[in-house]
Amino acid sequence: MPLSIRRAAVSDTSTIAEFNRRMAQETEHKTLDQHTLARGVAAVLADPAKGFYLVAELNGEPVGQLLVTPEWSDWRDGWFWWIQSVYVREDARRSGVFRGLFNEVVRLAAAAGDVVGVRLYVERDNMRAQETYRSLGMAETGYRLYERLLSKRSS
Repeated sequence: MPLSIRRAAVSDTSTIAEFNRRMAQETEHKTLDQHTLARGVAAVLADPAKGFYLVAELNGEPVGQLLVTPEWSDWRDGWFWWIQSVYVREDARRSGVFRGLFNEVVRLAAAAGDVVGVRLYVERDNMRAQETYRSLGMAETGYRLYERLLSKRSS
């Protein structure tokens, strides 16, 4: 059965949360709080203004996901769609799962009519992912990402 891509539903909450947990552990060696993570996923699924998840399935089984969150650009009078929370199950990697998810994001963005670009950020040392992104026509920007975390909300 070929790869299929669909928008996530509320019934995908636990799978998405688990994929996010694995991704954080694998890429950043971070252990995420399960309750906070489940609430965060549920919040996106309940409020389309926050974004949307896409789920990739092989043989009816979830093998990958990503989150799209919008950012308004006053400079370009349009939306950028940020790709986040990318995860492909280990047994499905290097088989076109991310490419399928990415191509669906680009297709949806083009169809929306007011999206001016697709962006993502990647860990500095994740050369394999960077190579994949370049192969999909993405280009590294001149920006560096800075953040200041605020005190943690109660779990």
